[in-house]
Amino acid sequence: MRYRFCPLCGKELKERFSYDEGNVPYCEYDKILYFDLPKPTVVVAVVKGEDILLLKQSYIFKNSKVLISGYVSNGETVEETVYREVKEETGIEIKDIKYLGSSCLADKELLMLTYMGYYESGEITKSPEVEGAEWVNIEDALCQMEEDEVGKKVVMAVLNEMGYKGKNAYRCEI
Repeated sequence: MRYRFCPLCGKELKERFSYDEGNVPYCEYDKILYFDLPKPTVVVAVVKGEDILLLKQSYIFKNSKVLISGYVSNGETVEETVYREVKEETGIEIKDIKYLGSSCLADKELLMLTYMGYYESGEITKSPEVEGAEWVNIEDALCQMEEDEVGKKVVMAVLNEMGYKGKNAYRCEI
């Protein structure tokens, strides 16, 4: 989000040079710089043995399956968001989460914090925003995620974490 008006006094912000950051919106009245704020989100790969949980959510990608994702709520840690989003979207519990890295979608102003976690308990009970949810062999997952570039990177990181020794993670291309 790029500020145009001061959230404290409501006055229009002016550009002010801030060294390494370049020009930054500045309130001359309150003497405060307002840096751009990306929206923090989580992307979670849930693993159960050799399987990974994929969702179908056409509002994200029409022809592709995706990993679990969601926005970090105000007053919530990123780790709390990981557990909450998995429970909300699928009804299952996970354990042993691990941070994998981050990606940025500048055009959507998203900072995507990526995690993996392991299935602990529960049956899949999808939320209304989820059209479908299923366990897929991790070697088949990438072929079902054609449009999801961030998700595919997460799956590759999960394969690395699992010590994947296969020659080709794209079984559909064999």
